[in-house]
Amino acid sequence: MDAINPSPTIEDYLGIMYTLDRDGESIIGVKLSELLEVSAPTVTVTLKRMIRDNWITMDEKKEIHLTKKGSAAAASIIRRHMLTEWMLSRILDVPWSQVHEEAHKIEHSISTDVAEKMQVRLDDPKLCPHGNPFPGFEEMTQAWIPLVDMEQGDRFIIRRIHEFGEEDAHLMDFLQRNGIQPAQQGLVKEKLGFNETLTLQMAHNSVTLGLKTAKLIFVEKIEQPTV
Repeated sequence: MDAINPSPTIEDYLGIMYTLDRDGESIIGVKLSELLEVSAPTVTVTLKRMIRDNWITMDEKKEIHLTKKGSAAAASIIRRHMLTEWMLSRILDVPWSQVHEEAHKIEHSISTDVAEKMQVRLDDPKLCPHGNPFPGFEEMTQAWIPLVDMEQGDRFIIRRIHEFGEEDAHLMDFLQRNGIQPAQQGLVKEKLGFNETLTLQMAHNSVTLGLKTAKLIFVEKIEQPTV
């Protein structure tokens, strides 16, 4: 028999699965263990429960797929999370770098009715404060490219910090302190493959990022006028 509502733990799993599937990545237990920071046996037990309750299926290659029911539940928790981020940011003035972590503490207790009221009050946002798309609006972000793909001398506008980057509170604080947020412009001053770093010139400072971090930041390239 299908469970009526997923538990907070199951919602966490569903949200990550939805994001991986949206990005075209395979959903496997090892990846879930890494992203959720839980042991492999714990993931295995949870996945068995999720299969039993029809949130997911698993194929012969051990790849996981959301069912229709699972996909709908995942979209719901992601939408509630993003609406909560906007509420914290706009109404309570919580710092940009902290809204993800704070929203995660609240999102599971928000009802569908309250979420609908939040959506109206917040003017029906399509992107979260970090630039990630609400479910159903993925096309809005498809033209943006990872910062890691920029070359020395390229100018850009930051558009999005990937959800998996949001999970790192220290990274988000660093990005905010250095002005690496959506709508901010910058220049790639230096790109060094041998030590895997990218140095940016932002509005008021120069900052160096590892290429691993630069993969989580999405930008729109500013085309330079030809002379």
